[in-house]
Amino acid sequence: MPRNVEIKAQLPRRADVEDRIAALADSGPVVLKQVDHFYRVDEGRLKLREINGEHAELIFYHRADLAGPKTSDYRRVPVAHPADLGQLLGEALQVVGTVKKTRTLYLIGQTRLHLDEVEGLGDYLELEVVLEASQTESIGQAIALELMTKLGIRQEDLVEGAYIDHLGREFAPPSLPTQGWTGVRPFRSFA
Repeated sequence: MPRNVEIKAQLPRRADVEDRIAALADSGPVVLKQVDHFYRVDEGRLKLREINGEHAELIFYHRADLAGPKTSDYRRVPVAHPADLGQLLGEALQVVGTVKKTRTLYLIGQTRLHLDEVEGLGDYLELEVVLEASQTESIGQAIALELMTKLGIRQEDLVEGAYIDHLGREFAPPSLPTQGWTGVRPFRSFA
C-alpha cells in the first residue's frame, strides 16, 4: 500500500504563503475542483472523489487524526461510473458527508503541496510527502518539517483530522458517540 507523511494547516493569510510556494515549486500550479463524498467504514476512511467534473477515484486510507506530521497508508482506484458507484456505496455503507474544495496543486521534490479553499471552512495547506518504498516515516517527517519551516507554517497552525471532521461534525468515526449529529446527506449524482 502506498504511504505518505502528511500535515494539514489552517492559513489565516493564504497570500503570505503563495509566493514562498511558487519559489520552491518544481511544477504547478494546477487548479482542481474536487468533491469528496465520505462513507461510513469501520476502520480508516473511504471517499469517492470527483475531480473537475470529468473523472473520479475511490480513495481508502488509514491515518492518525493528529496535528503535525503523520503517516497515511492509502489506495486510489480510478472510477469509470462515479454516480453509479456513489449510489451503491451510499446504499451499502451510508454517506456521512461531503467536502467541496478548490485545490491548487504544486510539486516540490517528492512532496505534493495543496492550497485548499474548502467550502464552509476557509483556506488550508496540505503537504503530502510521498514515501518511496525504501524510505522510513522519519525521513518523510523530516522533509515535512523542513518544508513547514521554509513556508512559515507554525505548530499552532496545524489541525487534526480531515476537512469532513470540521464541517458541522457530520462525520464521526464509529468509535465516537453519534448523539448530536446533524444527520446524513444522501448521495447526489455528479452533475
